[in-house]
Amino acid sequence: MQLLSPLRFACGTTARNRLVFGPHATNLGRGRALSERHVAYYRRRAAGGAGIVVTETASVLPNDRPYERAPLAAECGAGWSAIADACHGSGTLVLGALGHSGQQGVSGDGPALWAPSRVSGPVGGEVPVEMDAEDIAATVAAFAAAARLAVRSGLDGVEVDAGPRALVRQFLSGLTNLRDDGYGGRHRARFAHEILGAVRSEVGRHAVVGLRLSCDELAPGGLVPEAAARLAAELAARSGLDYVTVVRGSTFAPDADRPDGHTAPGFASTPARRMRSWLPREVAVCAQGSIVDPETAEGLVTEGTAQLVEMTRAQIADAELGGKLAAGTPERVRPCVLCNAACQVRRPGSPVVSCLADPRSGYETEDPPETAPAARPRDVLVIGGGPAGLEAARVAAAAGHRVRVVEAAQRTGGMLRVAAAGAGRERLALLADWFAAECVRLGVRIDTGHRAGPSDIDARLATGGAVVLCTGGLPGRIDFPVRSGVVVLDAAEALRRGVPAGPVAVHDPVGGPVAVSVAEALAAAGREVTLITPDHQAGARLAHTGDQAAASARLARAGVTVVRRSRPHAAGDGVVAVTHVYAGGTSEVRADVLVDCGFRLPADELWRGPRLGFTRAGDAVAPRGVYEAVLDGRRAALDLDDAEVAG
Repeated sequence: MQLLSPLRFACGTTARNRLVFGPHATNLGRGRALSERHVAYYRRRAAGGAGIVVTETASVLPNDRPYERAPLAAECGAGWSAIADACHGSGTLVLGALGHSGQQGVSGDGPALWAPSRVSGPVGGEVPVEMDAEDIAATVAAFAAAARLAVRSGLDGVEVDAGPRALVRQFLSGLTNLRDDGYGGRHRARFAHEILGAVRSEVGRHAVVGLRLSCDELAPGGLVPEAAARLAAELAARSGLDYVTVVRGSTFAPDADRPDGHTAPGFASTPARRMRSWLPREVAVCAQGSIVDPETAEGLVTEGTAQLVEMTRAQIADAELGGKLAAGTPERVRPCVLCNAACQVRRPGSPVVSCLADPRSGYETEDPPETAPAARPRDVLVIGGGPAGLEAARVAAAAGHRVRVVEAAQRTGGMLRVAAAGAGRERLALLADWFAAECVRLGVRIDTGHRAGPSDIDARLATGGAVVLCTGGLPGRIDFPVRSGVVVLDAAEALRRGVPAGPVAVHDPVGGPVAVSVAEALAAAGREVTLITPDHQAGARLAHTGDQAAASARLARAGVTVVRRSRPHAAGDGVVAVTHVYAGGTSEVRADVLVDCGFRLPADELWRGPRLGFTRAGDAVAPRGVYEAVLDGRRAALDLDDAEVAG
């Protein structure tokens, strides 16, 4: 594969391959310093085959704190050194990402935000301080000092952030730079020139210097690919750049660089091609933009569009991606499903980065490798072939246990396959396929179309074996009266079997992705759809994955009527009666079918409490999300060696 071939940069440094693990928020830090969790996280990707690791973006000045545990360059020296030592042993280059978020930061009880002009951001709404000459000089000097510290700490170079959330991009853009001095108008690129020049001067000729550049701000009057490519060529010629990473997004679309499954993978390939046509050949183009499939990455390199490919989310999902490709086993690569459910962590609560497909991601210092051999191999019966059951079986078999999975349905995958029928969630089926294929590869016996009973449990436990109950969930209770004239289905039934004719009301008391995806799928099929939610917006919890605003726009374009701040209190005779949760008034929604996307209940009829060798996982414990189900299954398998298994 060309993706795995070496790349020699203009500075003379060589990357072992073109696979990049790019900068992203992790919340793994201790205060504002890089921690041992960062070291383990990056070491795992380096050992797994990444050619280049770019560490989490570090703020160059203490007045910039874009999120709670955002690294501060001045406190990163020891962490950078440890990461370099951990990754260099695998032959991986390590670069430090440097940035300042300007008007897109968070001031809180700290200093006021800095920006090129007094333009407030649409999210925070705060009017920033317009930077004066002294502020600009201090920022340029801070980038230079951070770059100097990075290379003295052992890093192979740095990447300067001019992406969707960056002060450098704010200076480049006519949307946020309204200055009329030497840093505005036709001189908007001066700030970037000065920073890149100072950085190159500090790191020397042989260190790698990259630029992360937003090439499409997705807003009228903003940067567009053609202008951004010309700008990058100018910056490269004057500043000695080694590569440019092509991203998109801006103050007005900050999450556009990593959308979910509603946006096709490889969406930024066209701007990357434009960039390639403008840059000198010695300056590499790094493609980015939901590149999660190896064949897409290989195509970009082979056709000459990019010399590097950033596959960050793909390597969060599978830290061994590069190694599996090198071994000639691409079918073993665990798929990224583009859900952003656990890897998008720039949000309240500051959760640690992880992955729905691999809950060990982000927890490398706490969660043991799944390949550790079992001290006492056992015969293990897993009841249920959904995500929890398949992960339990996979991890148990990898440790040497003899595993049988019994699944009542004719096919494994459980709710993964059901959810994959929803709009924008199709890639969940890839994960179901991967779990099943890995179980088969590891010798797991899978019996579908068979419903296990108490006798199966007793027989396995009587011989010293173990049982993991992963029987999933059941539809929850409807807490309002339903008369004839309205058919009520739960979301799983609607996605699995379809919806009878007539207008449809979708009830969403949860605010997650399920109801939105059901409503979108039904609207795409030409159905009349009304979504009823007690929240102020449809899919309120989608803000955690960066999809809430986009979901609202998609629903509007699809013609879905959204009834907000309301909940059903009765249904029948072709209508669903709703009550406003604040004002108390009532109204009616025309509907022959009501799809309830509410909370589910555990299918735990076989559960008889914790016993030696008997445990449960996933929705059989408490119906939650796929991440929790997979994590439960993993933990149940890792606990099989314990004398007592908690229920």
